[in-house]
Amino acid sequence: MNYFERSVEEHRAKKGKLSVNSLFPIESIDDLAIAYTPGVAEPCRRIAEHPEEVYELTIKGRSVAVVTDGTAVLGLGDIGPEAALPVMEGKAALFKRFANIDAYPICLATKDTEEIIQTVKRIAPGFGGINLEDISAPRCFEIERRLIEELDIPVMHDDQHGTAVVVLAGLMNALKVTGKTMEEITVVLSGSGAGGLGIASLLLEAGVKKMIILDSVGIIALGREGMNDYKDVFAKRINPEGRTGSLADALVGADVFIGVSKAGLVTQEMVRSMNTDAILFALANPVPEIMPEEAKEAGARVIATGRSDYPNQVNNVLAFPGIFKGAMMARTKITPAMRIVAAKALSEMVEKPTAEKIIPSPFDPGVAEAVAQAVMNNVAL
Repeated sequence: MNYFERSVEEHRAKKGKLSVNSLFPIESIDDLAIAYTPGVAEPCRRIAEHPEEVYELTIKGRSVAVVTDGTAVLGLGDIGPEAALPVMEGKAALFKRFANIDAYPICLATKDTEEIIQTVKRIAPGFGGINLEDISAPRCFEIERRLIEELDIPVMHDDQHGTAVVVLAGLMNALKVTGKTMEEITVVLSGSGAGGLGIASLLLEAGVKKMIILDSVGIIALGREGMNDYKDVFAKRINPEGRTGSLADALVGADVFIGVSKAGLVTQEMVRSMNTDAILFALANPVPEIMPEEAKEAGARVIATGRSDYPNQVNNVLAFPGIFKGAMMARTKITPAMRIVAAKALSEMVEKPTAEKIIPSPFDPGVAEAVAQAVMNNVAL
């Protein structure tokens, strides 16, 4: 039986992945009086008088809303809020397993940007953080920006930033393996949706100087067809000369390929055209832009994918539990600087990087704790 069939059987048998359990015993009249009326009135009064006590007297300080509209789910696309629910439940389960954070799937029956923003703002009092998930670009950029500005709790669109943090961590170690530096490499990034532009933003923040970004039309450039305001910002910064061309054109002489696009885009000939000791992050799922064995045969030195059956899996679960845990413990918003220190903490979990080991496993002891501590230390600075 394959993973798809097994997953359906398990979901059907258990009716989903989540349940709610009380931390209070409710076995007697006294228990009831403490957990509910009349005793519960006193925590309410305390919070009314001192609002910050909500973090000490309720679940708020350790709870996250996992919010989607179901428009960009995994590789499935716009499948709607109900069909997105198994993924949101899974995300909540990962929050609990890796950071002991109680997360709740919130699937919204609207695609309207303003309605999503207002809905999240209205439910925010009950949560310590907001994890935006599987919302299509470019709406996701505006939704995240507004919520970060207008809420006083951590907000992060994981499709943008979780992937970016793990990619940066892996790249830091891949550069140690190849003996190159962030400032000298040329990075070619295929995919200009949420994941692609999130990665681009963080890599530029981390010191990458030369980058080429492509979408389905080709190299992004000001005035080219298929552009939008968000692509324009990057094109102006990294492609002022207005270069155009295909992925094959872009990869000639490049040091790093990062793909968050679709299967089979990269050929062995393209890999051979890259610089020596090429680094490939082929992250399309379930089938990457080039299969690792093909890339290795063509001369690539370090290869990462989004798959668990190959070395160097780029998995968001390495990042988001610890980032949220650290930001929520510090009661602060999530910043680009925090994402960089989170990536550094992840990279340092691999003591001696090799071509086959540039990224830790989510099951390595202390991963989320190391990321959370790095985020908290950054706040202290």
